[in-house]
Amino acid sequence: MPTTERADGALIHHETHGSGFPVLLLGPTGADGATGEPGLFGTVRDRGGFRLITADRRHTGGSRAPLAPFSYAEAAADQLAVLDDLGVASVHVVASGDGSALALRLAYEAPGRVASLVLRNPVGRDSTNTLGSFHAPYDEAMRLARAEGLEGVVEAAARDGRFGAEPGAGPFARQLHDDPAFRDRLLSLRRERYIAALVRHRDGVWPDGTPYFSVPEEWARTCDTPMLILPGADERHPEGVAKALAAEAVRARLLDPGHDAPENRARTAEILIRFLTEHTPRESR
Repeated sequence: MPTTERADGALIHHETHGSGFPVLLLGPTGADGATGEPGLFGTVRDRGGFRLITADRRHTGGSRAPLAPFSYAEAAADQLAVLDDLGVASVHVVASGDGSALALRLAYEAPGRVASLVLRNPVGRDSTNTLGSFHAPYDEAMRLARAEGLEGVVEAAARDGRFGAEPGAGPFARQLHDDPAFRDRLLSLRRERYIAALVRHRDGVWPDGTPYFSVPEEWARTCDTPMLILPGADERHPEGVAKALAAEAVRARLLDPGHDAPENRARTAEILIRFLTEHTPRESR
């Protein structure tokens, strides 16, 4: 299992497939790992011509990490460290759902290394939702810990090691499911310390103050990384966020809301591949 070790002892699991110019895939964490978007990612995989890279975020998939507050800067640094280990200097980033927040942070931290961004169903805040839309799974994780103790949390993680599928198991569900040593460390905590860790993690993933969560709103107005944005249409992925980002970013293209309708999928796939090809550096084509 290929891993990149970080300074704090975290191990970031990653995989590569295919050959060609590299594409980093960032799926929604609710799908537990980087490969949770078969439609979008399958399009890139099936067309070929690209080297696909997935790197599981901390506490998801095959990655392991200490119990610590979440930071987008750290999450982006993890992905960049994987790229360093693989000898990848420049990459397309194709992201879905809350993976879009991390994709934007990568462009913020290392604009010279991100050749383009594809954002499907970008997550964010607008007038149609509230922070409560994003905090609800954490609320359930805290409720379960208070009602059943940390043993109940571990039991929930044993049933299904995905936060999205079993919110009571919390954001560390996959590692609790797979790593006995991590389970023992968590069970040694006082309940209130665990709940405090949930609050810090929640406020790192879903901070107040910026509609895009991971980057300042004003940064979007200066970002000149090419973007292809496929808008969402639900509470956590509102169309308004996609429209706002497309209006503010210098080199953004916004697709119509019906991009994922069955009759439009072939055309959307062609647009996606054409976009990636167009923004692949000439020396790599």
